[in-house]
Amino acid sequence: MEGLNINPEGTYIDLTMGGGGHTSEILRRLGPNGHLYSFDQDPDAAANAPTDERFTFVASNFRFVRGAMRHRGVEQVDGILADLGVSSHHFDAKHRGFSFRGDAQLDMRMNTRGKRTAADIVNSYDKEALARIFSDYGELDTTWKIANCIERARNAEPITTTAQLVEAVKPCTPPKDEAKFLTKLFQALRIELNGEMEALAMALEQSLKLLKPGGRLVIMSYHSLEDRIVKNFMRSGNTDGRIEKDFFGRSTCELKVISRKAIAPSAEEIERNPRSRSAKLRIAEKI
Repeated sequence: MEGLNINPEGTYIDLTMGGGGHTSEILRRLGPNGHLYSFDQDPDAAANAPTDERFTFVASNFRFVRGAMRHRGVEQVDGILADLGVSSHHFDAKHRGFSFRGDAQLDMRMNTRGKRTAADIVNSYDKEALARIFSDYGELDTTWKIANCIERARNAEPITTTAQLVEAVKPCTPPKDEAKFLTKLFQALRIELNGEMEALAMALEQSLKLLKPGGRLVIMSYHSLEDRIVKNFMRSGNTDGRIEKDFFGRSTCELKVISRKAIAPSAEEIERNPRSRSAKLRIAEKI
């Protein structure tokens, strides 16, 4: 909230409403003429939408943020917040298949209206494609071995549940780091299924166009690839991190980095909320 530097009469966007925690806190800080637009593609999130004339819930993926705002007559805003990754609700709702603990359908859809599930990826991607996503999005080692384990299992019968997937990769699972390994494996499938990296890049580019001069961009990420994209964008104005300069050699980036280093949770916060341990917060301001 401090990074967002809220103007009580301003207009703000929460790109990831989820359980509504940040939405509620922004609304608490807004005055009678302020307004907040909160995005979420998950139909479950609509139940968390507050009843407040200063609030608008947008049932959409944040990759479409600029079009959704223009549709509502909003060209520029004072601040944009995104808390990336999976909400606690998704992990706790075992039937959604985001967690390897317990047994459920291998689903992992953020938008339950979508047709493709994580099971479709596990059963239809060839070994090369599986190895790629486990390497890129899970940052796992021995990804070809993992892909081979999955192929052997699915040749016997389709892998349709989380328990079946855990069993399929058991020969590749390091006994001492089982939880860490499975967390990364499930993370990779979730990111691929929901197109999270592409959505993030699109939202960042549109956010720059939406922000007023002096407006703040506040992003929390939980994965090194996400954080790299955010860091590059805030530093250069593009997700590649390419510094572009004008005729006089001055950077053309329209953002000023407020947090020189990523802000990490304190030991006290991690103890209170273990799921925050990998969080990195970055803040930039539109010039």
